[in-house]
Amino acid sequence: MSTLSTHVLDAVRGAPAAGIVVTLYHEAAQLDSGTTDADGRIGALGGVLVPGTYRLVFATGAYFAAEQVDTFYPEVSVAFTVAEERHCHVPLLLSPFAFSTYRGS
Repeated sequence: MSTLSTHVLDAVRGAPAAGIVVTLYHEAAQLDSGTTDADGRIGALGGVLVPGTYRLVFATGAYFAAEQVDTFYPEVSVAFTVAEERHCHVPLLLSPFAFSTYRGS
């Protein structure tokens, strides 16, 4: 059984990024959506995931607009593959003009 969580950190503020809407897609279909909590986390998205390619879309433009910060990235899209049964964690380290991600644990 594969499950998914995410965590967004604002690298400029050195703090969790609360209030970011994150949407999960499997192939072309939207599966689920959630909003990061005060700790920048969404503990579960999409329920049980079957093997395949997924995409998380982070609505970063609205987040930075609420912070009154200009950004180059109105959204960040992260595609990833679920190939085995395990928990998938996709962290996003965010700033107005850069981002990075990795397979978390």
